[in-house]
Amino acid sequence: MSHKTTDTSRLQRMGLAKQTAILLTCTAGLTTLIWARDPINLPAPADPVHMSATSLEISLGQSVLMALTNNRSLRVQCMTPEVQRTFEAEQRAVFDPILAGNAAFERNYSATNQLSRDAEDTVSGSIAASQLFPTGTRLDLLLNSTRDSNDRRPSVYASEAELAITQALLQGRPRAVNLVRLQQARIETTISEYELRGYTEKLVADTERAYWECALARRRVAIVEKSMTLAEQQLHEVEQRIKVGNLPETELAAAQAEVASRKEALINTRSNLAKADLQLLLFIAPHMLAGPRAKLLLLTEPAVPDVDWGPVAAHVAIALQMRPDVNQAFLKIQSGDLELVKTRNGLLPKLDVFITLGDTGYARSFGNSVSEIDGQDLNTSTGVAFEFPIHNRAAKASHQRAQFTREQMAEAFRNLDDLVRVDVETGLIEVHRTREQVTATAITRFLQEEKMRAETVKFNVGRSTALLVAQAQRDLLLSQVAEVDTVVHHLQAVVDLFRIEGSLLERRGVTAPGRQPNR
Repeated sequence: MSHKTTDTSRLQRMGLAKQTAILLTCTAGLTTLIWARDPINLPAPADPVHMSATSLEISLGQSVLMALTNNRSLRVQCMTPEVQRTFEAEQRAVFDPILAGNAAFERNYSATNQLSRDAEDTVSGSIAASQLFPTGTRLDLLLNSTRDSNDRRPSVYASEAELAITQALLQGRPRAVNLVRLQQARIETTISEYELRGYTEKLVADTERAYWECALARRRVAIVEKSMTLAEQQLHEVEQRIKVGNLPETELAAAQAEVASRKEALINTRSNLAKADLQLLLFIAPHMLAGPRAKLLLLTEPAVPDVDWGPVAAHVAIALQMRPDVNQAFLKIQSGDLELVKTRNGLLPKLDVFITLGDTGYARSFGNSVSEIDGQDLNTSTGVAFEFPIHNRAAKASHQRAQFTREQMAEAFRNLDDLVRVDVETGLIEVHRTREQVTATAITRFLQEEKMRAETVKFNVGRSTALLVAQAQRDLLLSQVAEVDTVVHHLQAVVDLFRIEGSLLERRGVTAPGRQPNR
């Protein structure tokens, strides 16, 4: 098998190709997805996908691109970071200015004598603005105007302006405390991006595994079909030799049983091929499941890549930096640290200092009443507000819970580190095992071919039986299938190793959210 057609060489060439941004869709019926921050960028395919009404020619790299573009489950997952970013906007809104206002009309009647009543009208309106700052400072501005009028005297306007400043001195004062919820919302957004990256890696790995399963199913069908042809040729030869009297009729049953066995195996392998194709279509072209079904033609042949895997420590280091679940766990610890900051501040008493400045102007018109607010006769008030629960049990319980949760997450993170090391080393062991099995099964297949050749020669000279020849054919078939199985299983083990260490997308030239390590 030539290494030029291996998946690794194809993906290396794809990685060297010019990167072309393909914006994925996250809504049904669309073909683009606009990301606010980091889109999923796919490498440009080395060759276009050739599709006709009856067939679809596709390579391994093209199947990955199609899965990332067409898979409906990924479209659903793509929306999660966008949903999470709305919580960021919600927390930022806490520090947005608030504008409020009202207007009212009131009429009161007073009796001047038994025959008449005077009507007094009051029209009032106010507008207020307030804003909370991350420093724990709150500003409130109030503008109020009132007009009083009746039938006996001219209208009187009263306008009032008031500015109130409140500053937290203990609870709620540090800037870091007031920004905790916003920072936690941002951390949750980043966590959702790592979750999307992990899902994308799993999708790529599942697609590649499905592709190799299809390739394996095709090779099995080809091997069984060839074995079926050999068995039928053997049966025909036995029948001819029985007719001329060179073999007894007892040899016929063994040859017929072998043909029947090959037919049974062929039925099973063709059924497995149809199932494998169906699974691959689910990943790369789900729209074809309900429409016309095209025959898949795989262009990438399974072959063992020539790779120096290096020490285990190098793969572990990559996993500890790149694995989405590791980065998610680290972000959870950061969120726990922020929760400690918030609950620790809740142990403090609430102590606010405030100052209020106000002035009022009176005049016969609204404009003059406003101009009378010149700040010369300010009404000033200042003071402090204090509040502290006697036992403060709720704040203490929240702080203790935050401490325990933080310790729990730290311990879980250390345990995750251990699991990552075991996963990576296990994956590397599997890669080496399957690579050695490739060599071993190739030798076994070669020896079985020699055994089959020898048994056939002996049968032709009358020193063997049809049963022994059939057994040799069966052993050769099993060895051929085992050889193909080990090659595909090795490629799948390589894909699993890359997924376990979190480097699969980078190795395939796919840029997705959450690619930057968090530590």
